[in-house]
Amino acid sequence: MSLMSIIENIRHDIKTVKERDPAANSALEIILTYSGIHAVIMHRIAHKFYETDHKTIARVISQFSRFLTGIEIHPGAKIGKGLLIDHGMGVVIGETAEIGDYCLIYQGVTLGGTGKEHGKRHPTLGNNVMVGSGAKILGPFKVGDNAKIAANAVVLEEVPPDSTAVGVPARIVRKSGQKLDLDQIHIPDPVAQELCKLKLELEQVNKRVERLEKQ
Repeated sequence: MSLMSIIENIRHDIKTVKERDPAANSALEIILTYSGIHAVIMHRIAHKFYETDHKTIARVISQFSRFLTGIEIHPGAKIGKGLLIDHGMGVVIGETAEIGDYCLIYQGVTLGGTGKEHGKRHPTLGNNVMVGSGAKILGPFKVGDNAKIAANAVVLEEVPPDSTAVGVPARIVRKSGQKLDLDQIHIPDPVAQELCKLKLELEQVNKRVERLEKQ
C-alpha cells in the first residue's frame, strides 16, 4: 500500500465518521478527539511497516495505539476504507482479520480466533457490516456484506449477506429483511449457551493469568 493510498483511506475514514455520527461537528473535531479515528490512522501506518517486513516497528506503533486509545488492532489485520469504530474502548482485532469497506464497529467487539493454529484464524467482514457492542466473532469464516451482529452476540460460524445474527451462540433471525421463525427443533439450547459463555470467560481469565506471569 502506497503513502497516497494510506492518505486517501484516512480521508475516507474521517468523511465516514462525519457522515454517520450525528455527534460529529467538524473534521477537525474528529481528528483531534475521536479515539476510533486515532486507532485506525495508527493502524494504517503500522500495517504499512508490517507489509514491508518491519514487524517490530509495526508492533510498537500498535501497542502505543492500544495504550492511547484502548483499541487493539494487530498490524497484520487488513482494513478497508471508511471504517467507523464508535467509542471503541475494548475493541480487539486479530492478526489475520479482514474488514471490508464502510463497516461499523462498537465498543468491546472482538474479532478473534478460537485456538493457536497457524494461518488464517480470524474472521473476515464484508462491506457495510455492523457489529454491536460486546459482540465476539471468533474463527476464520466470513460475515457477509450488509450483515448485522447484535450486541453481545457470540458468532462461531459464517453469517450470510444481509442477515442479522443474535444470541450466544449466535443464530440468524433475519435474512434479506425477512424475519426467520425458529421451529421447535432449532430452538437454541440454553445450557449450551451458558457453557459457551463460561468457556469464553475461562479463556479470558487464562489470558490475563498468562500476561501476569510474563510480567
